[in-house]
Amino acid sequence: MALLEDILNRYLGGAAGANSAAEDFSHVAQNVPPDVLSKGIGAAFGSNATPDVGQMVAQTFANATPEQRAALLNHLAEMLGPNAGAVLGGLLGQGGAVGSVTADQAQQVDPQQVQVAVTQAQRHDPGIVDGLSDFYAQHSGLIKTLGGAALTIALAKISQHMKTA
Repeated sequence: MALLEDILNRYLGGAAGANSAAEDFSHVAQNVPPDVLSKGIGAAFGSNATPDVGQMVAQTFANATPEQRAALLNHLAEMLGPNAGAVLGGLLGQGGAVGSVTADQAQQVDPQQVQVAVTQAQRHDPGIVDGLSDFYAQHSGLIKTLGGAALTIALAKISQHMKTA
């Protein structure tokens, strides 16, 4: 617990460097509640210091396993509800229909297509970022692929939340 507190204090005070962010994030992700982790990830997604959400999701998608890719696409479809077919159907060559996406199907989807779909989905529902943050809180290893800046922002937000909790 002392290590967690030390890590969080470094990010709260702005004394942490991006070089150790991936290792720090791994430790923090294992030791804070998922809702707190989700808030940190959401801060990184919403920051002006990071690329737009679609680009970041595409980056994590490119680095994901086929199973993680399928989980992300299925989570997007679930969040979009009736709009899923319009936003995601074309990704899978299914026109307007979206069923459960398999790992094999997800492997065929290009990350650029995911970027476009997430950007379009965000236009339909800006709250989709919260749902994506929740997904990544459950798959926190993927967030580490975003690099030091995004991780530093997430860790700073987690630190702020833990200090006030």
